[in-house]
Amino acid sequence: MCTAIHQQTQGLFGRTLDLEHTYNEQVVVTPRGHLGNRYALLGTATVAEGYPLYYDALNEAGLAMAGLNFPHSAHYPPAKEGAENVAVYALIPSLLGQCGSVEEAVTWLGQRHLCNRAFSPDYPAATLHWMIADKLRSVVVESTAAGVQVYDNPVGVMTNEPPFPQQLKHWAEFAYLSHREPAVTPLEMGRGSGCLGLPGDYTSPSRFVRAAFGVAGSAPGEDPVGQFFHLMSTVEVPRGAVVLPGGTPVVSHYTCCMDLQNGVYYYRTYGGGRIRAVALRPEDTIGQRLTCHPHHKTPDVAWEN
Repeated sequence: MCTAIHQQTQGLFGRTLDLEHTYNEQVVVTPRGHLGNRYALLGTATVAEGYPLYYDALNEAGLAMAGLNFPHSAHYPPAKEGAENVAVYALIPSLLGQCGSVEEAVTWLGQRHLCNRAFSPDYPAATLHWMIADKLRSVVVESTAAGVQVYDNPVGVMTNEPPFPQQLKHWAEFAYLSHREPAVTPLEMGRGSGCLGLPGDYTSPSRFVRAAFGVAGSAPGEDPVGQFFHLMSTVEVPRGAVVLPGGTPVVSHYTCCMDLQNGVYYYRTYGGGRIRAVALRPEDTIGQRLTCHPHHKTPDVAWEN
């Protein structure tokens, strides 16, 4: 589970991470010199053996990327001799390290061979697909048995299964939904009847429809980042809503919002609640050492009396 959203008009991109457990993730700045990249990166990652295994990130040029679970359809072939192979775990840092726009990213992908090479026995190749966004455009990248496909994303939303074209087809079935109230609303229905029929469950297709409906009608006002988090809250998973067969609950461990214009990574954890921010400062983009900021997961309550 997970949901990603791109608000193109506001230059914002973010996601939820919905899992039954975490992997000691933290906000990590990777300077240009650490991996020999063109751009520095800022996002959430698990650091293993000094390497940032990014879940999502943005770079200095304002290009962002997030990997979401794609368990049934993802397929990666073995490394190919003579090709420029890129392992799944290296895709985000490699692509964001070299590309400054969605257009550059699409060209870069066409020149690489995405392969199933694992980082280590403890970190096998994850089954993912990706959303890439800049201030003007977003695309979805899926590697299936049919090969690598890149789809333009007209709704600015991605979830999990099924593949993206099927998600768009399903979304089209809800064209009757309206953000506007009907002229006459039955008293027993009350306000909000224009979106009557909007799916409320946590399956991937339902979250896709709910997020796309929210993006289409979102009015950021004076606080676009705050509005983005409110929008994301419509697809966040509270503890107890989704429980795996073994009894373990799935929750939205964190939600992030990346300001593509100003290079700021905002995030909120399930336990912490407060929105926190890490900026991509010029002094952090040079050198070779990672800068790590552990996620704050303890409750942060402001007492009034």
